[in-house]
Amino acid sequence: MSIGNSPEDDRTFPADDRDSIGRALQQARIAAGLTVEEVSASTRVRIPIVHAIEEDDFSRCGGDVYARGHIRTLARAVGLDPAPLIEQYDGEHGGRPAPTPAAPLFEAERIRPERRRPNWTAAMVAAIVAVVGFVGFTMFDGNEPPKGSTAEGGPAPAPEKATAAAKPKPVKPAPKPTESAIAAVPRDKVTVKLSAIDDKSWISAKDHNGKLLFDGLLLEGESKTFQDDERIDLVLGNAGAIELHVNGKKLQDKFESGQVERLTYTKGDPEAG
Repeated sequence: MSIGNSPEDDRTFPADDRDSIGRALQQARIAAGLTVEEVSASTRVRIPIVHAIEEDDFSRCGGDVYARGHIRTLARAVGLDPAPLIEQYDGEHGGRPAPTPAAPLFEAERIRPERRRPNWTAAMVAAIVAVVGFVGFTMFDGNEPPKGSTAEGGPAPAPEKATAAAKPKPVKPAPKPTESAIAAVPRDKVTVKLSAIDDKSWISAKDHNGKLLFDGLLLEGESKTFQDDERIDLVLGNAGAIELHVNGKKLQDKFESGQVERLTYTKGDPEAG
């Protein structure tokens, strides 16, 4: 089921040798079959700002840094390479600001504290005290009976062996879910599991009656599972970041990063036929 475009998408613009940044983003969005509302939901860029950028009005972005960030985010959402658009923006708005020069090295050297010289006198006094203490201890210890014998002259009893403390048993890590666990899904229903692996992605899911099951952003590391008696319709805003399990089977399709995909799955083997 296709999603309609906003009325603004039907506007016409005069031809130009080189498309403006806003027109390039708008044409790519229309070609991807996305509305301004869908792009805003997937990028978190507010709808008025998306409209303003598509009209080449960057005053609502809050500055050049935010404008570049919005251009880069919108370009990726509609499947464009952001680098040429950023270069075009810099050429039309005076380029990036020059970096602040680093402070001279001699200033850091000037404030570095001097190393303190070792106090050899204190070290010599400590060594003499240690030697005197060792000699006194040796003379006092000479009157004690030799080790290994008792006061009566008999051999010293062997010490009892200490009972070894019971070592705690290592805790086994929880087993990871296997493919068989994923495959345990009802055969009379269609079950779709989406997992964001490499990046975040905006997704939309509907059942066979057109009821919206989910419409939002799936962050990296998150998963969503949808189930219906007949059919699940999907729209993936960044299909390259999504791993799909359909009816308990992992799909091997590899989508490109930033690619928009519209998919439909029913009961049975998703790769059959």
